[in-house]
Amino acid sequence: MHIVDRRLNPGGKSLVNRQRFLRRAKAYVSQAVRDSLKDRSIKDLAGEGEVTIRRDAIHEPTLHRAEKGGNRERVLPGNREFLEGDRIKRPDGSSGGGSQPGEGEDQDDFRFALSREEFLDLFLEDLELPDMAKKKLVAGKIEGVRRAGYSTIGNPSNLSVPRTMQKAMSRRIALRRPSGRDLSRIEDAIAEIEGRTVPLPDDDVALERLREERAHIIRRRNLIAYIDPVDLRFRRFEPVPRPVAQAVMFCLMDVSGSMTAHMKDLAKRFFALLHLFLSRCYEHVEVVFIHHTDRAAEVDEETFFYSSVTGGTLVSSALDKLIEVVKDRYSPTDWNIYVAQASDGDTLASDNARVVGLMQDEILPFCQYFAYLEVGREEFASIESATSTTGLWDAYLPVSQANRQFTMRKVSHRREIYPVFRELFQRRGVGERASA
Repeated sequence: MHIVDRRLNPGGKSLVNRQRFLRRAKAYVSQAVRDSLKDRSIKDLAGEGEVTIRRDAIHEPTLHRAEKGGNRERVLPGNREFLEGDRIKRPDGSSGGGSQPGEGEDQDDFRFALSREEFLDLFLEDLELPDMAKKKLVAGKIEGVRRAGYSTIGNPSNLSVPRTMQKAMSRRIALRRPSGRDLSRIEDAIAEIEGRTVPLPDDDVALERLREERAHIIRRRNLIAYIDPVDLRFRRFEPVPRPVAQAVMFCLMDVSGSMTAHMKDLAKRFFALLHLFLSRCYEHVEVVFIHHTDRAAEVDEETFFYSSVTGGTLVSSALDKLIEVVKDRYSPTDWNIYVAQASDGDTLASDNARVVGLMQDEILPFCQYFAYLEVGREEFASIESATSTTGLWDAYLPVSQANRQFTMRKVSHRREIYPVFRELFQRRGVGERASA
């Protein structure tokens, strides 16, 4: 049997095949997206790009003939060497087409291009905000549509067949349109009379009456259409402003002399991931940068990450500035407030009591989520340093244990940023919480 499919390829066939491939190799592509983080800069993090997956991820089972047995006939176009009946030596190796050792390109990996939306969907697919309560919805731009009943005019693609048939049936019943059963009954009666071999005395009268009744039924059915243009009903849609939740992200960082460039780079990567994540969860996100030594100030992004400031460390100054900015511009009733703080943990012991008081009494009541990231030196990233604690860590630990929206983690290397971020925002069951 030979099947020739002459149908034209549909316009969206490539998209359907692409989505099917992503579903089939989702686990491999998701892992490749996570591994690609180490090769992407912060600026390119939310962009499209290529990922590499193992070739066995795209393997599909196939049916083929046995290598031994049976009679085979092959057509070899362009052959100038063999004649009919010649035996061809089997090529070396289990499969052909591969390159010799040291030659050609490696075929073990498969490179696949992802769009920006596909990359972000896979990058953030199993993450969620611990507290997604939207404190206030503000009117945003008109982006969506909603159902708004039915209309008698509209696009044919929006035709509502059930509602149209309902209207048509109501009209036919109201106008007493004869049904097909009535016409069939008359025609059967006429056929019965005409088929008699011995006609009855009153057959001519009955036959005339039935023919008139049939003509009347046909005329009524032609006058009263089965479906009339007045029966058509189209689904109607109207544009509506989609409610938009707004959030503000506060970035707090210690910029004293103890904070090295490596530590600031770790903080920047964590802040970038958090901002990218919040931008996917909220339509409108504002970012406020506050750096501090023994004094705190609200600065722009360039100053926040690259300025050099000398002085001691007072964490309470940053918390005071945070509270001041919230009172001035970001009312907790209107904004969803998220705070991320990065520090090496060095602080004055006498300041810890005030830090804990500000955190418990003023900041956490209006804060949706507070993440404290303690950054360390890369050369000291060992088991001993991971188990040691700083003054700020010890001060924050009781706060983290008592409040669900406060979490804290340690990082010392860039490869630890994304795992820590995922640990903070991974989906959990109700009431479940990762340990600090």
